[in-house]
Order: sequence, then structure tokens, then C-alpha cells
Amino acid sequence: MKPIAVGLVGVAGYTGMELCRLLAGHPRMELVKATSRSEAGKLLADVLPHLGCTKLAGLTITAPDMDELAANCDLVFLAVPHGTAMDMAAELVAKNVCVVDLSADFRLRDPQVYVQWYNLKHRHADLLAQAVYGLPELYHHDIAQAKLVANPGCYPTSVILALAPALNNGLAEADGIVADSKSGATGAGRKPSTATMFCEMHDSFRAYNLGHHRHTPEMEQEAGRLAQVQINLSFNPHILPLGRGILSTVYTRLARSVNAQEVLAIYSDFYAMHGAALGASWVRVLPLGTWPETRNVRGTMFCDLGILVDPRTNRLIIVSAIDNLCRGASGQALANANLMLGLAPELGLSAAPMVP
Repeated sequence: MKPIAVGLVGVAGYTGMELCRLLAGHPRMELVKATSRSEAGKLLADVLPHLGCTKLAGLTITAPDMDELAANCDLVFLAVPHGTAMDMAAELVAKNVCVVDLSADFRLRDPQVYVQWYNLKHRHADLLAQAVYGLPELYHHDIAQAKLVANPGCYPTSVILALAPALNNGLAEADGIVADSKSGATGAGRKPSTATMFCEMHDSFRAYNLGHHRHTPEMEQEAGRLAQVQINLSFNPHILPLGRGILSTVYTRLARSVNAQEVLAIYSDFYAMHGAALGASWVRVLPLGTWPETRNVRGTMFCDLGILVDPRTNRLIIVSAIDNLCRGASGQALANANLMLGLAPELGLSAAPMVP
């Protein structure tokens, strides 16, 4: 069977690296174009030595060229910063190439909200209506028909999956939601900075961007769609001295009287139904009293959820664990690409977690 040719713009960042790792073992897709302005002319194995034993080792990295990508690829992944991706995506879509954009450029449906949070005018606002938000459990039907998919952010993936059954079933009030999230250092990207140096992070733990993190409107947008009301939530991110992983603890107020077993059943049924419709069961609802750990999802598409009903405070608390690079970025991008290309969603994504 002929391989499906795909391209990747932005091979040298963490999300590009992770995509290469996953594509190296994909049974149907072949990475034929890998681009990077800074690494053009080098072999992929010279830039990413850990892939030297894979079928991608001899691929030569080139400078980004949309005409060349369109001529050689059925689908292109964009692992580049916001503001850069929108022009590339518009050009590729116009050439009838499928695009999975890992930046934030097409996640927000309102271009004014994009301006407000990213301080940049959206140059291709006309494409926002056709871009599909790439959370497979919720939008797999639309993803399968899309030419342009906006891959969700890592924090929003963990928080939206934690909230979806509660908001969809009227378990939680729309007001007063607090998402407290902790991420590994790869979430900050590969560009060197003082804040992510070893000596600055080791044996420490800190909050950042409280009250104004750019993933906030993405969470509010998708949570609002689930609850069918406007939502303003409090998102509070922190950075941990570890490489991979996100642990989010989401606090909600109960909207009605319900016990823990009932909530567990609602969550289990919700993701059993959506997993069956999607054709992949990546959300694991843990037994009561069992809590997610980042090590149990490392390198995978799994999202582990733990649930607490606290009658004393009238709260439903959900703990969510994902791998920020795989489920929160590149693995999810590959799942979206599978759906867009008519493949089984879990193809190339069946590896067990990397423990320890």
C-alpha cells in the first residue's frame, strides 16, 4: 500500500521532535518533507540524534517552501509559533493540502478575542469558520471532514477533558471554575531562557502568568460550548522541574445533589460513549480514591482522570494528567491527521507509557 506523504514545518522544536518520533513508527504515513530555517541542509539524524536508528535518519531538512510542500505532501503539520502559522496554513489550504496547525492561530473562533490575547491582528480570519478544534473525543466527526484543524493547547486539553462530562451533564455550575495546572519544562518550548535553565528550575516550583495566560480564552470557549452558556474561569499555571507532563486540578461547584458513585458513572459512560464513537479510548476514568500521575501517561495519548465529590464544600474536583508533548501537542496532532486522512485514529499511537 502506497505511503501517505506528509510534511512538517518546524522540525527542531520540542513538538516537531515529538512528531518525528511518532511518525518514525507510523505504518501508513511517511515524512517526506521536514523543514527548519535554522537547520536547513542538515540530515535529520544530525539535528535529532535519538532518531538516528529510524527510517527518518537520512531525511534532509530543508527551508520552508509552501509550493514544495504542496507539491509533495497530502498533509502538513505546522509546528511553528502563532502569527507565523496563519499565513502558511492559508497558502497550503488554498492549494488543497490538509493542515494540522499546532499553533494558536486557528483555535479561537472570534478574531477579536485573538487580538485581545495575542496582541496580533488575525490576517486570515475568513478561515476561522472552517477550522475545526482538534479535540478528537468531542469533534471527531468534524475533524474527519476538515481541511484545517486547530490542534488544542496542552493546558486546555487537560482542563477541557476534565470538565466535559460535568458541564455536558449539568453537574457543575458555570461560575466559579478554577483550573490549577502544573506543567513540565518542555511546555515552555526549546528556545533557551534563564527561567528554564537547570539551576533556575531544579528543586523549585513556581507559578507564572497568573490571570493572563493565553490558553485561558481557549478553555472558556470550549467549556462554554459544553455548558451552552458563557464561562469565565480562573486559570492558574505553574512550572515543575520535570521534562514532560501536566497535572491539572479543576475545582467546580456542584449544581445539584449527587454522590461520588453517580459522578463516576456519568464520567465513565461519557467517555465510553465518545471513545466508542471515535474508535479510540484514550481517556481513562480512574476508580474513586485513585489519583492520576504524570508518569502513567508519559509519551502517550492517555488522559487519566480522578474524581472527588466533596459534600462539605459542595465541590466537584477533577484531577487530570496528560503528557504535554504527546496528548497535549504532537500525539493529538497525529490523531487528528489520522482522522483527516481516513485512517484509524489510534494508528501510530499505541505505545505504552514510558515508565519510569
